[in-house]
Amino acid sequence: MKKTWNQHVVKKENKSLVQKIILNSSPISRTEIANVTGLNKGTVSSLVNDLLEEQLIYESGIGESSGGRRPVMLIFNQLAGYSIGIDIGVNYLLGILTDLKGNIRHEKTTKLSNLSFNEIEDVLYKTIDFLIDAAPPSPYGIIGIGIGVPGTIWENGEILLAPNLGWTNIKLKQILQEKYDLPIIIENEANAGAYGEKHFGVGKAYSNIVYISIGIGIGTGLIIKEQLYKGKHGFSGELGHMTIEVNGKQCKCGSDGCWELYASEQALLENARRLGISAGDDEELSLEYLLSLAETGHQETLKLFEEVANYIGVGLKNIINIFNPDQIIIGNRIASAEKWLQAPIHKQIDQTIGFHEDNLVFLDPATHSTALGLVAFAIEDFLGMK
Repeated sequence: MKKTWNQHVVKKENKSLVQKIILNSSPISRTEIANVTGLNKGTVSSLVNDLLEEQLIYESGIGESSGGRRPVMLIFNQLAGYSIGIDIGVNYLLGILTDLKGNIRHEKTTKLSNLSFNEIEDVLYKTIDFLIDAAPPSPYGIIGIGIGVPGTIWENGEILLAPNLGWTNIKLKQILQEKYDLPIIIENEANAGAYGEKHFGVGKAYSNIVYISIGIGIGTGLIIKEQLYKGKHGFSGELGHMTIEVNGKQCKCGSDGCWELYASEQALLENARRLGISAGDDEELSLEYLLSLAETGHQETLKLFEEVANYIGVGLKNIINIFNPDQIIIGNRIASAEKWLQAPIHKQIDQTIGFHEDNLVFLDPATHSTALGLVAFAIEDFLGMK
């Protein structure tokens, strides 16, 4: 619906602008806000009073004088409410509770293994309930819940397809809104990961970023000219399903030769099983076990990591040639294998024009990119800053 630029809308836009300045630059004075925004001092004072009444900001201390009366400083009230971000992976579910500046206050991780939608739904409810109960008292309480899923998401939040979870046409947003009566955001996990790194992580200084989430599958989030790129219907970034092997293996998405079949945690585990590598009778073969073998110098395992790294590098070459990004970020579980992946990947991309290897970043496995991106979406919605 097209906005009518009446007085109410102008005030709303100006209030959002002032709030954003205080969020990003506090402590800051009313005069400084007027200088930065170009708004007159009376307008700034009125908007600041509204934000003070709403408890979204507070006054604190006295600033330096520039010749007149020393100004009262304004600070964003990051404890006015709390946000929940949930990252649903194939073999894990991570939930975090943050304040309004994205600082993690509590988190909860649950391992998953071949669970149905109903079983994962139960874990999801328990995680959300735990985080809601963990939230300290605040003026606004829980301001929103963001859920990241490795799949294709309609603009209305319906999960069209999450092949590695075995989900199709899941109306998760509707289900959660009915249960919790809170604003709910459903987003592709790689899109959320890109957004999280742009807002809170290693991507802050870059305008064009490709975030690659490599776990059981591969998801990709694109930041182009500072903005999250989602395409016409929100389906962009499914680069894990670009074909890199003609007449290759059949993928759960219905295509053949998809990148994620050769360059993911799933590929690593399948190749290990093919070679007869096992973790013993009582333990499931896992990435962690293969990492422990690699640490001992186990030659077959080292070759497995090299093979997966070569396929990752092939995909990265395509991505660099298509998008010419400032930065590529590799996140999710496979990033813990950086030690064995880095050299083969660099060998693949070294000859690619317009990209320097220093701008390829592996995230610490403890980095919660996706969950933080979901938190950022929820906070922006709450503050009216989208």
